[in-house]
Amino acid sequence: MLEKLPQTFLDYVEENRQALIDLIADLCAIPAPSHNEGARADFCKRWFEAHGAQGVYIDEALNVVYPYGCKPEGEVMIFMAHTDTVFPDLEPFAPRYEGGKMYCPGVGDDTANLAVLMMLAAYVTRQGLQADCGVLFVANSCEEGLGNLKGSRQLAKDYAGRIRQVVSFDGYYLMLCNGAVGSQRYRVEIKTEGGHSYGNFGNRNAIACLASMIDTLYTVKAPTGGRTTYNVGTISGGTSVNTIAQNAEMLYEFRSDCREDLAFMQNFFEKTVECYRAMGIEVEVELLGERPCTGDVDPAAQRELEGRCLDAIEQFTGKRVEMLASSTDCNIPLSQGIPAACFGVCTGGGAHTRGEWIDLESLPTGMKIAGSLVLSYFHG
Repeated sequence: MLEKLPQTFLDYVEENRQALIDLIADLCAIPAPSHNEGARADFCKRWFEAHGAQGVYIDEALNVVYPYGCKPEGEVMIFMAHTDTVFPDLEPFAPRYEGGKMYCPGVGDDTANLAVLMMLAAYVTRQGLQADCGVLFVANSCEEGLGNLKGSRQLAKDYAGRIRQVVSFDGYYLMLCNGAVGSQRYRVEIKTEGGHSYGNFGNRNAIACLASMIDTLYTVKAPTGGRTTYNVGTISGGTSVNTIAQNAEMLYEFRSDCREDLAFMQNFFEKTVECYRAMGIEVEVELLGERPCTGDVDPAAQRELEGRCLDAIEQFTGKRVEMLASSTDCNIPLSQGIPAACFGVCTGGGAHTRGEWIDLESLPTGMKIAGSLVLSYFHG
């Protein structure tokens, strides 16, 4: 069971209710599509420094890294929240307030979580707390979609062999992610000779070939070692109604929380592509995203981290929440055998829609949950 939160922190939460809301609004106003988080990264770095942080840097993946109490080559604990949003907009968003809620694209995924992480780092800095290992507070990049976990990968590379545990603040606080759903995402393009629909009738049609390939891909029976899914998300191609299409393409993905099942789907996909190539059809395949499943994590170490997270949530909600696998920044450490877990610091809804919202009254509770977990690693 986690220790009771110090009164100084409880006072900090109450004194900074509006400051937290204002910080969320400030972050929401800075566009941050995946791979375009530079402006938000610059803001986070300046904010950390303005609140006493030293040694903050932005790495080549656009992660904002605040190393606290870190020693060269020493072990580190990572607390992170991602800066990117799923939306492609490069114009600022303006939050709307109604009925005790803040509405804004990206406000819950992951802006509110990022703001709480920043506020926690500022508290630890102000209090001069110490931990038995180094701590990295990270505003990381490229968690969403085709960001392909670029920020998390960079951290794993830069701190290889040094990471004790990872906690990612993402989503809401009524669930805990403790496993990694892996995925493979592809752009598949088919090219044929095409031609005039009347004059060249009989030539191969790329759209028809693609439709046939999609039908073949959908004949697979998903393996049952874990939960496995697959999907064709978009299709495009052709020129006009009286043209035999020369090209057509699709975006295709498959996911699984089981490494063996993910490998099975990979094998089926590759054999399908080779089958169509063997028929003389030109098929181009581009890997757009690759997210690994959970690897060989020490069960006892993972349970210890899960217990800390569950205790923190239960302490302030009265609920022992459900644990499940998902696709998050934790995929990278989990795939490398590093204990990791992910949960959020608010409640809300409409994630990945333009009607996304958070409940403002949930923020103090979420701040206490996250604070209870983070401060359990510190003393003094």
